[in-house]
Amino acid sequence: MFDTLLQLPLFQGLTKEDFTNILGKVKLHFTKVPEYKPLAIEGDPCNDLIYLLRGETNLVTTPRHDLFTLYEFLEGPCLLEPQAMFGLRSNYSASYYVTSKEAHILSISKAFVMKELWRYDIFRLNFANILCNRAQSFKARLWLTPPEDIEGRIAYFICQHCDYDKGRKVLKIKMDDLGRIINETRLNVSKALNKMQSDGWIELRRGEIVVPQLELLTENCL
Repeated sequence: MFDTLLQLPLFQGLTKEDFTNILGKVKLHFTKVPEYKPLAIEGDPCNDLIYLLRGETNLVTTPRHDLFTLYEFLEGPCLLEPQAMFGLRSNYSASYYVTSKEAHILSISKAFVMKELWRYDIFRLNFANILCNRAQSFKARLWLTPPEDIEGRIAYFICQHCDYDKGRKVLKIKMDDLGRIINETRLNVSKALNKMQSDGWIELRRGEIVVPQLELLTENCL
């Protein structure tokens, strides 16, 4: 268990002695969550650091206008929205549901993070690196030039709304709405999507665009 925890990004660099001291002060909460159950809900306050240790979850985001819903699939180990713990709005920006048979999670209360873990330089440095990497990734994405071709604009739209730049994504959207968003006719959007499917970058289902690997789509379209 020590070896597993010390490999997680937030704890890398801590000694087993440090971790033994941490465990002596508070009990870390290990939980098994069954399929379809939520790990966190959009809008809820982020009162815990939640680590998905094993299993899969999907990150579900729906904008206020409800024109589309984006699903991103994450496999453990991964940390759910560490940036939501602090800042002007310390709430989850998306909902997370277990998509594997079960998920193993580790949760650490915000109070313990601030009272105990914050004393360790390594932990603070790891936390800062995670936030900085995330901020730099989003900054770089904002400065991407939108392509002129329709396939590129569709890929650009999907990429700009993803929290993670790798992995499987599912976009639920009507073709008419997608056409209005990228300023194209429904017919042109349909032709572009079918070409992208024939090239192996996406899969089309009723009312859904499935992206098996976002990195493959962006590599070929952006």
